Amino acid sequence: MTWNQQLVKVNNKSLVLQTIKEQAPLSRADISQHLGLTKGTISSLVNELLEEKICYESGPGESSGGRRPVMLLFNECAGYSIGIDLGVNYIFGVLTDLSGNIVCEKMKPINKTNYEETFLTIKEIIQFLLQSAPKSNYGVVGIGIAVPGIVNNDGDNILLAPNLGWKNINLKQDIEKEYNLPVVIDNEANAGAYGEKRFGAGKKYENLIYLSAGIGIGVGFILNNELYRGADGFSGEMGHMIIDVNGKECRCGSTGCWELYASEQALLHQAKSLQLSIKPEELSLETLVELAKENEEINSLFYQIGRYLGIGITNIINTFNPQQIIIGNRLALAKELLLQPIMEAVEIHSLRHNQTNFKINFAELTNYSAALGVSAYVTEFFLKSDLHEKI
Repeated sequence: MTWNQQLVKVNNKSLVLQTIKEQAPLSRADISQHLGLTKGTISSLVNELLEEKICYESGPGESSGGRRPVMLLFNECAGYSIGIDLGVNYIFGVLTDLSGNIVCEKMKPINKTNYEETFLTIKEIIQFLLQSAPKSNYGVVGIGIAVPGIVNNDGDNILLAPNLGWKNINLKQDIEKEYNLPVVIDNEANAGAYGEKRFGAGKKYENLIYLSAGIGIGVGFILNNELYRGADGFSGEMGHMIIDVNGKECRCGSTGCWELYASEQALLHQAKSLQLSIKPEELSLETLVELAKENEEINSLFYQIGRYLGIGITNIINTFNPQQIIIGNRLALAKELLLQPIMEAVEIHSLRHNQTNFKINFAELTNYSAALGVSAYVTEFFLKSDLHEKI
């Protein structure tokens, strides 16, 4: 078989698998009709997928006149994937099957972000998830980690994570060395955008922007159904968009960055200046959401954060003209308090023609978006690899 023939076969096999994943149960004849490939080609490719245990046959389907066809299904339990969302004040991990269904999860708060201690906590969560994986043909097929910082195109270097205090960290190499599994590292806003596109609020849209609003702010772009990374993989650092040129100093080295006014960090910082009945060190987003039900000052604080979020979102709308903006990560927990001031700012300040056929939604996956996004990366990498060599 020539190289070109092999490439065509690999592409066709990927199409067959994707069709089974998305439309099962269906027969070999259904796949042939859907993809326009010969029945012989489909039969050969399906047989390979059956041998690799990635698909399986179920009972016969309805007959259209002849013998009842054998139906094919995707074996989502053939293996499992790990997705880790590395936050500034938490580490969250999920174990999913090959369809993205969560099998188990583990969350651990952190208050120190030096690399050595954080690496130990990441390992603790990975170890728990590995031990929780059910028996399967392929076991755990890889690990994805979403990080709040700038990652190069190859994912092998975290160039800068200001809110973690990290520069030039090779987390991918360290995790691969520890577990001997494929590892994918990506910016957490990219991962969140992909998670919402695959499994959440963005499924219907081709042009959407995911706003990850936590301790910092990051943005992930899905443009024409593709994740946009920029020339060197550095797109989406809009938390460092300047909204006040004479404003506060930011850890990135600039001043007046958006995340200093519209993030969980900004909310907690300003809440500490209020005369509240709890200790400043015990403040959390969840606590403030609860207190806001009875405290007008906290309500006003959320309103101010929402207004600043709306100002930044307006700049994004006027620049990209997306169909949808999805607000995710931690601040999505305060949806009821933030939505009105966000919408007010957008309606007042964004260009009128950009408000037509446009939606602002909060993440359907809540705080799972990034973890499920990187888990999906790992699964797709596995399914596109040469599976027959793994059994």
